[in-house]
Amino acid sequence: MKAIIIDDEKRARSLLSNILADWCPQVTAVWEAANLREGGDLIREKEPQIVFLDVEMPQQLGVEIFDYFDRDEIDFDIAFTTAYSDYAVTAFEMNAVAYLLKPLRPKKVKEGVERIHQRFDRDSIRRKLEALDQSLRNQGFQKIGLPVSDGILFVELDAVLHLEADGCYTKVHTSTYGSRVVSKPLRFFDQMLQSQQHFYRPLRSHIVNLHFLKQYMRKDGTYIVLENDHIIPISKDKRDEFMELVSSIG
Repeated sequence: MKAIIIDDEKRARSLLSNILADWCPQVTAVWEAANLREGGDLIREKEPQIVFLDVEMPQQLGVEIFDYFDRDEIDFDIAFTTAYSDYAVTAFEMNAVAYLLKPLRPKKVKEGVERIHQRFDRDSIRRKLEALDQSLRNQGFQKIGLPVSDGILFVELDAVLHLEADGCYTKVHTSTYGSRVVSKPLRFFDQMLQSQQHFYRPLRSHIVNLHFLKQYMRKDGTYIVLENDHIIPISKDKRDEFMELVSSIG
């Protein structure tokens, strides 16, 4: 597997190159570029299977690689590297895009390369990068990437009715794709959806989309009914908070 590293910091490029040489036997050749223009030329010349791309370089976002390639030309996978920006990390997670946090650790790089090597899929790459591009450029998240057995399922956030804990997994109920079980715990989605005010956690085991709220019930406890007729209890310590939140909607 051939790799290209695009990063404006020479030290960062050298570190990653050394890690790949020492820890990743799948990577048989590595080239380096200091910016997207140089990187784009190298990609066309060397035809790599994987590109390690710094997220934030002077005057450029890594995702601007789209400015150098047509969508159907991207037949390589990308692992973004970033030293900061909680926003960017959230974007990667929501769109199921590979990323590595700086300072880079050999074990994490090795694990990332192995995952990418196993799941390489040209069509999946294009879909993931298009969704990430939209997220980073628009400063907002409209879709969530759900890892499924045959790739990544992108679902509009407005189509997610509620999420339900299922041990170490999460059952995601949608209006467009039915219910899907995802190998991520509910707390993963809870953190991801913090900025989405219409998603609310009335109970430890559920997150609901208040746009699908159908009825509020007080009988043998307190419940909410969603438009898919799922009944979800509200914990005692959340009742007042929930009523305040609902009264502020609309």
